[in-house]
Order: sequence, then structure tokens, then C-alpha cells
Amino acid sequence: SGTLEDIGLYFLHNAKNLLEKGSGPYFYLPKLENHQEARLWNEVFNYAQRQLGLEIGTIKVTVLIENILAAFEMEEILYELRDHIVGLNAGRWDYIFSVIKKFRNQADCLLPDRGQIGMTVPFMRAYTELLVKTCHTRGAHAIGGMAAFIPSRRDEAINRIALDKVTDDKKRESNDGFDGTWVAHPDLVPVAQRVFDSVLGSNPHQKSRLRSEVSIAAKDLLSFNIAGGKITEDGLRTNINVAILYLESWLQGVGAAGIYNLMEDAATAEISRAQLWQWIHHPTATAEMSNGDQPKVSLELYNKLVPEEMTKIRQLVGDERFDSGKFDIAKNLLDELVSNDDFVDFLTLIAYEKLD
Repeated sequence: SGTLEDIGLYFLHNAKNLLEKGSGPYFYLPKLENHQEARLWNEVFNYAQRQLGLEIGTIKVTVLIENILAAFEMEEILYELRDHIVGLNAGRWDYIFSVIKKFRNQADCLLPDRGQIGMTVPFMRAYTELLVKTCHTRGAHAIGGMAAFIPSRRDEAINRIALDKVTDDKKRESNDGFDGTWVAHPDLVPVAQRVFDSVLGSNPHQKSRLRSEVSIAAKDLLSFNIAGGKITEDGLRTNINVAILYLESWLQGVGAAGIYNLMEDAATAEISRAQLWQWIHHPTATAEMSNGDQPKVSLELYNKLVPEEMTKIRQLVGDERFDSGKFDIAKNLLDELVSNDDFVDFLTLIAYEKLD
């Protein structure tokens, strides 16, 4: 496994130097789905520490809860990694992708436009409330997810929208009991810090807030209905446009890209292409079009919209950038991802084959 090699090399060459500097070997663990994976990582960490003659618990780790299966095993994950874990992080974008991926064939799990799946919709609210309660009950930190908005240093109107959106997001997190958070851009660090300081004051965390009033059942995590949620032409176009722009960026070696003042990474691109696949393959998925029609979402409709979005992308980036880029390859990749009868687990699996 590449991850095992990466952690092994990093730990071997840096652990003791970090400790001498008053820091230590600290890791984030992404993509875990259950406590058995957490147990495996605990065994890896214990082995590595013994090999270097370090005390068990020298390694510190935060686990990203970014898979819906892991949401059902947060207590168990904390227990398995109890000698090393300091907290759980709400990996919101991968979490939404995991919902689509795991329940893509379920008739009652047809999510609306990506822009309508905010952190206050019921199933996302249940997930974050349970995360905070679980962490604080077990003495661990609860870390909020990344707000995707990025500021603009050239457009004050766009900048103000981004700052307001991030401020609102961090107010919700801090008031819910989160102890810290992520942002997508360095300019947003003071924004988030001001919000959290206003709630935490001089305290480094708020783990004393046990959230005993929160009661989340399995049905709350699995209730994917969003009041007023719709699949729209704009949603279709946005998913096509953003997926192509991101895939082209990824093929150029840039894994996180600012697109329309949002930080798009593999997780957000996965949502776009996964929604397109689900909508196309779902027997009852219809889209509200700008002309008032409400057709079934199909490959025919997708193929009609793609050339129009490619034209928009050319206008956005300019002829020179478009012609010298890899937009046609990206478009062909998206075509393959959404038309395949079988859902491809990760877009990067087939994208790797297109790298120079």
C-alpha cells in the first residue's frame, strides 16, 4: 500500500527530529469505513513506535469521518485508536460523495442539485451533531469541515460573499460544539478564528459541552429527503462544467483548484460526476429545465448539454489555454464515468491511465 510506505518513510526519517523540536509525528487518517480499519492502523502505529524505541502513544492521529459507514462506528473507531487519537474531523464533501456512492441504486436516495445539499439539511445535521456528541463524550476533539468558499483579492463583491458564507458556516460549527475547523484558504484563517474565539473565549476547546440533549438514531443518518430539493438544468450544467474543469486541472497535476471561487478537490468533483451517473441511471430522475420542460435525465440530455458547457469553458479560459490544455481528454473521461453501466469507485482510477 502506498499509504503504508508513505507513513513508514515519513515516520522513520522525521519522528525523532520532530520530538526533539517539541512536536511529534501527527497524522490525519482519511477514508476509514469501520473500526476494523482503525484497528489495523493502530497495529501499524504500535509496530512503528516499537521499531524506533518510542513510547506507545507518541503518534497522534485525527480520523476524518468522511464515509457514511464510519458515522455508525465513531465510538468504535475512537476506542480502537485510543492510545493515539486526538479527534474526529467532519469530512463533509467526501461524506456526501459516500452517500451517493453507497446508496446510488436506492430509489429513496436521489439527492438534488449539489448546491442544495448544505450542512443544515437533516442527514448532514444528524452526522455533525452525532460527531460532536461522540467526541466530547469520549474526551476527543471535534473538528469542523472545510468551507469550500475562497476569497478574491481582486473582486470585493465576491470577497464579501465568501467571507459572509464562511462566517455563517463557522458560527454554526462553533455554536454546535466543534473545537476547531478547516478552511480552504489562508485568508480565511482569521475569519474562522474570530468566530471560534467569540464562542470559546480563552478556552482551547469546548469538550465540556457533552451535548447530552442530542439524540441521533440510524434513521436520522439515513433520511436523505431534502425539503424542496430538485434536480435542475443549472444543476446538471454545473456538475458537467465543474467536473470537466477539475478533471483537466487534475490531469495537469493540480489536485485542488479554485473554480468559480470554490475550492474544488477530488471529493467535490466526485460529487459532481457521481450525481450525473446516478441521475442518468435512476429510472425516475427528471430535471426542471429553463424552458419549463421536465425530461428524464438521460445520456441523450447529457450529450446535448456537454458541447454547450465545453463552449463556456473555452470562453472562460480563452482559446490559447483551451487548445493547449487537456479539456478534450477531461470531457472524454467524464463521458466514460457517467455512461458506464457500473459505477467507477473513484474517478482517479481511470484518470491515472491518461497521465503523461
